[in-house]
Amino acid sequence: MIPGGRRRVYELLELAAPGDHASRACDIFIITLICANVVALILDSVEAIHQAAPLAFTIFEGASVGIFTIEYILRVWSYVEDPRYSHPVRGRMRLVLSPIQLLDLLAILPYLLLLVGLDLRVLRVVRLLARAARLSRYFSGLRTLGNVIHAKRYELFMVTIVLGVLLVLASSLMYFAEREVQPEEYSSIPATMWWTIVTLTTVGYGDVFPVTSAGRLLAGVIAVLGIGIFALPAGILGSGFLEEVQQRQSEPKTCPHCGLEIAD
Repeated sequence: MIPGGRRRVYELLELAAPGDHASRACDIFIITLICANVVALILDSVEAIHQAAPLAFTIFEGASVGIFTIEYILRVWSYVEDPRYSHPVRGRMRLVLSPIQLLDLLAILPYLLLLVGLDLRVLRVVRLLARAARLSRYFSGLRTLGNVIHAKRYELFMVTIVLGVLLVLASSLMYFAEREVQPEEYSSIPATMWWTIVTLTTVGYGDVFPVTSAGRLLAGVIAVLGIGIFALPAGILGSGFLEEVQQRQSEPKTCPHCGLEIAD
C-alpha cells in the first residue's frame, strides 16, 4: 500500500479531526462494537439467554475478534506516521508495549488462546475488562482519569505503603487480642486481615467482630484511622483532577492530524 494510504489509515484510526466524517464514523463504529461486546458477554453469562442462541454469541464473538485483530494490526502498521513512533522497529515496539495497545491485545488474546484449546474461564473477565477499558481511547474523561493516576502515582504509592503497614500492624494486634477467645475467626494474622480490611474501609459486614475489651478498643482506633487514611487517595485524586483541568484549559487546542491551532 502506498505511504499516502498508510497515512489515511492512521487518520481513520486516530481520533477524528474536525470535518473528517470518515474518521468519526470509524470511531463510532469501534465504540459501538466495544459496547455491544460488553453487553453480549454480560448476557452470555445468563444461562437462559445463552441457551436460546448459543451460536449467535459464538458468531458475534468471532466476528468481533476478527475486526479487533485487523484494527490492531492496522494500528501497529500505520502508527509510524506518528512522530513518537516514527522508527519502523523501535517505534512499533514502543507502541505495542504502550498501555493502551496492551489493552487492545488483551481484548483479542483470550479468544486466540481459546482457539488453540486453552479454556480458561478467567479469560472472560480479562476480555470484558480489556474491552471496556479500551473506551478510554475515545472518551477524554477516561483518559483524564488515567493521566491523573499516572501523574500522582508516587503519592498514591506512598499512601499504599502506609495502608499496607497499617493493615499488617492492625491485623497482628487484633490477632493477639482475640485469638484466645475466637480461635476460629482469628485463626491467623492473614485470616485477621479480612476483618481489618472491612474495618479500615468502614464497610463493617459484621461477620467477624471483636468481643474482648482490648479488641473493641483496638477496633475503634482502627476504624477512626481508616476514615482518615482512606480520605488521602480521594484528596490526591481530587487535586490531580483540578491540576489536569487547569492544564488543559491553559493549553491551545490543536488538530490531532495537522498540528495547527484551532481557534475557540
